[in-house]
Amino acid sequence: MELEFSGEIWHWRGPSPFHFVTVPGDESAELAEAAAMVTYGWGMIPVKARIDGTEWTTSLYPKDGGYVVPIKDVVRRAEKLQVGDVVTINLFVDV
Repeated sequence: MELEFSGEIWHWRGPSPFHFVTVPGDESAELAEAAAMVTYGWGMIPVKARIDGTEWTTSLYPKDGGYVVPIKDVVRRAEKLQVGDVVTINLFVDV
């Protein structure tokens, strides 16, 4: 499964701060249908993600009935991204 969408980078200031992009509703619904086949627990979905020329592996976090994509620091630095930037993300899920 391959998905493409755009979203704004936001910061979560928890005990382990992370940057995320929220997966839109339609794409989250598609992911939810595939989740049972690919999740490794807690609803996490392993994916390959790409923003422009940078690709990385990560896992989608379930949040508020949808999913969020963690944006690693190495990705943000490579693509010169900041909180509030709108990015296009390609997700690849091995189903």
